[in-house]
Amino acid sequence: MPVDTQSPILRVTGLNKSYGERAALIDASFELWPGEVLAIVGESGSGKTTLLNALAARDKPDSGSVEFHIKDSGLTDIFKMTEAQRRLLARTDWGFVHQNSADGLRMEVSAGANVGERLMALGQRHYGKIRATACDWLARVEIDPARIDDLPRHFSGGMRQRLQIARNLVTQPRLVFMDEPTSGLDVSVQAKLLDLLRQLTQHLGLASIIVTHDLAVARLLAHRMIVMRRGCIVETGLTDQLLDDPQHPYTQLLVSSVLQP
Repeated sequence: MPVDTQSPILRVTGLNKSYGERAALIDASFELWPGEVLAIVGESGSGKTTLLNALAARDKPDSGSVEFHIKDSGLTDIFKMTEAQRRLLARTDWGFVHQNSADGLRMEVSAGANVGERLMALGQRHYGKIRATACDWLARVEIDPARIDDLPRHFSGGMRQRLQIARNLVTQPRLVFMDEPTSGLDVSVQAKLLDLLRQLTQHLGLASIIVTHDLAVARLLAHRMIVMRRGCIVETGLTDQLLDDPQHPYTQLLVSSVLQP
C-alpha cells in the first residue's frame, strides 16, 4: 500500500507528565513517519506506557504536544480536538492493541460482533456485508471463519490477541498502538503472533508504535527504537544499529543483559 512519506504522521514535542513528585515523562520528543514501526523499550517504570497512553490520548500530558496528520488538515494537536473528534479518530485512523486481550475486546459478544462493531460505529448497517468483512478479517488473522459466532472466552490467549488485531485493523487505520502485544503468551504462540504482526504491518503499510520490554520483539518488528529510562528518551536510532552498537551506557547495559549469552 503506497504511503505519503512527505511529512510525519505523528509529531511529539516536549511531553512532560508527573504523578505527584514522580516525573513519569521528561521532555519526550520524536517523529513517526507513515509506514514506520517504532518500538519503545525500557525497564519497568521507565515511562514507556505513560508515553504510549499520552500518544493515544488516553492520558493528557502536563505540557507538550502530540500532533497527528489528519487527512484533510495536516498535523493537528490531538489535545486541542474535541472529545468527539478524538473518539472518531480512535475508531477510524487509530487502533490500540492491549496487552490483556480482555481490555480490548467485548467478551460478552461474538468474535464477528467484535470485528463488526467498529464498522457499525462508522455507520455501516448492512448485516451481510458486515458479516462478510468480519469473516474475511478472521481469516486474515488466522482464525477459522466458522468460529465467527463463538465468544472470545472460548478462544485461547493467542486467538484472542489475533481477534483483537482484527477488531482494530478492520477500519484500515493509519496508526496502531500496541502495548506488549505478545506478553504472557507461550513462546510458540508469541512467534506465530509476531510473524502475523510483521506481515500485516508490511502489507498494509501501517505506522505502528509498540511498547515492549522484549528486545527480540523490537528487533523483529521495528524499523526504529526509542530507549527510555526514568521518564527520559536516552537513545533513539535504527533498530539493528542501536542493538548492535548501542551508544548510551544504559542502552549498552540493557542490550548486554538481554541479548548476549
